[in-house]
Amino acid sequence: MKINLFKYQKRIYLENGQSLPGFELTYHSFGKLNKEKNNVIWVCHALTANSNVVDWWEGVFGVGTLYDPENYFILCVNNLGSCYGSTGPLSIHPDTGQPWYAYFPFISIKDIAESLELLRQHLQIGKLHTLIGGSMGGQIAQEWVLSQANLSEHLILIATNTQHSPWGIAFNESQRLAIKADRTYYANLLNGGEKGLFAARSIALLSYRSYRAYQNTQTEENYSGLNNFKAASYQRHQGQKLIERFNAYSYVTLLNAMDSHNLARNRNGNLESVLQNIEAKTLVIGINSDQLFPNSEQEFLAQHIPYAEYAEIKSEYGHDGFLIETKQIQKVISRFYNKKFTKPFYLNKTLTPHEQTT
Repeated sequence: MKINLFKYQKRIYLENGQSLPGFELTYHSFGKLNKEKNNVIWVCHALTANSNVVDWWEGVFGVGTLYDPENYFILCVNNLGSCYGSTGPLSIHPDTGQPWYAYFPFISIKDIAESLELLRQHLQIGKLHTLIGGSMGGQIAQEWVLSQANLSEHLILIATNTQHSPWGIAFNESQRLAIKADRTYYANLLNGGEKGLFAARSIALLSYRSYRAYQNTQTEENYSGLNNFKAASYQRHQGQKLIERFNAYSYVTLLNAMDSHNLARNRNGNLESVLQNIEAKTLVIGINSDQLFPNSEQEFLAQHIPYAEYAEIKSEYGHDGFLIETKQIQKVISRFYNKKFTKPFYLNKTLTPHEQTT
């Protein structure tokens, strides 16, 4: 494993007309580029993840897994606007000498994809073996592969969509309202909005998990209790964990970026016709219990990307299933690589109970 820093020192103009006077991206790399330079796996991460993909996607990436560094050169970049080393709201504004805080420019999913392309050019990496992303990472991957023809041989999209839904935007707005109800958000402090972020995480969890997941993990053993329920304690615990590793300004920045996701914006045609321009052999994976990105959104992707296969995994964990059900994810992806793509097709494939466990 190697931690790297990319410094781009030219002004970058953002989709909304604002600009950044350069930026930095922190990224992790695992393994080595082979002589043919055809073993690059590029991972686009989700909302609050970081670039250490082996840490947060254990079971899919790492020694002895599907994407073993012994076989692949794996890259994952901390997203622009995040807080794990890449330029974001707590970075220093060169003109003021102070952090940007809430004045950090609005960045879109397209802007994040453009920053990744600039890094790829800097690294002189050609065609990727696979571009993979789940949730927000899948949104970034779509934008990138549409902006750069012949970018990747394979594209894997998990629990994501072509345009962020009103349902998803409503959840994001509820989280932003919680954060901005904390008056310290406007005080330009390193921990500004911390209590609001604590509450926002509780809102987010309701969209990431499912009714059945809470039933299975948070049901009380003692039904005589009047308060201090397990489910309430769990929400507080997850809120505390997030404020210890993230900040409210980056969180709002990335929620805004996610809301901006719309593949058809400033492109010719509607979503259906835009997806026809994706040339990569594509696997789209849905989760049967996902409430935030329902599997109908993934089915839409697979129906309109020319060389695409749809697979659905069964999970009680809702949207978070793409991080938890690693055995199913590995099985579906392995089968995808072994398939011969001779013509465009759409395959609605759901894992059977036997396939899930073997």
